[in-house]
Amino acid sequence: MKVVVFGATGMVGQGVLRECLLDPGVDEVLVVGRTPTGLRDEKIREVIHKDFSDFSSLKAEFSGQDACFFCLGVSSIGMSEDDYRRVTYDITLAAATVLAEQNPGMTFVYVSGVGSDRSEKGRVMWARVRGRTENALLRLPFAAYVFRLGYVQPGHGVRSKTRWYQVMYRAVAPAYPLLRRLWPGHVTTTANVGRAMIAVARRGTDARILGSREINAAAG
Repeated sequence: MKVVVFGATGMVGQGVLRECLLDPGVDEVLVVGRTPTGLRDEKIREVIHKDFSDFSSLKAEFSGQDACFFCLGVSSIGMSEDDYRRVTYDITLAAATVLAEQNPGMTFVYVSGVGSDRSEKGRVMWARVRGRTENALLRLPFAAYVFRLGYVQPGHGVRSKTRWYQVMYRAVAPAYPLLRRLWPGHVTTTANVGRAMIAVARRGTDARILGSREINAAAG
């Protein structure tokens, strides 16, 4: 299986990339980013692309891909709706549209968040924009799936780029097994997200929108 990963330097993306490299059924990982990951692995092929508003120049690179794991995203804190939409909706659809044109039979897995608003009319700005993005992806001519993440515990050396987040994750790590028992529908790990994406790309699933409970089940 040939996989494209966006957001591989972020916390979730790091975990997803790690699982792709470990899985013997993943033959190649095309990593698309603005900066190099710094990783060296025979499976990785990196493309540094500066203009995330237009991916038309990557049509040849995108051709023949079996799946895309789109882990790129930012917090909406301090952002206007226009700026958040450009990062969240415009970039995602710019990539997804070209990928769908080149590979209409591929699987596209999009990392979203718990509380996304597919009515696109709610009062919470980030939820409206995320919901609009989900809706647009689900209309494209490929098999699109949405992973609505709640709390994600990093593991296996995966780190958040935000220092105070990383401090929090270290503090919470010993309590994660308890959190999983108490709130199984709201917590997962970076490893489970990666394994679940690979499983969905291989076998599909009836549900197009998966929460943490479904992600953990798919991860095995």
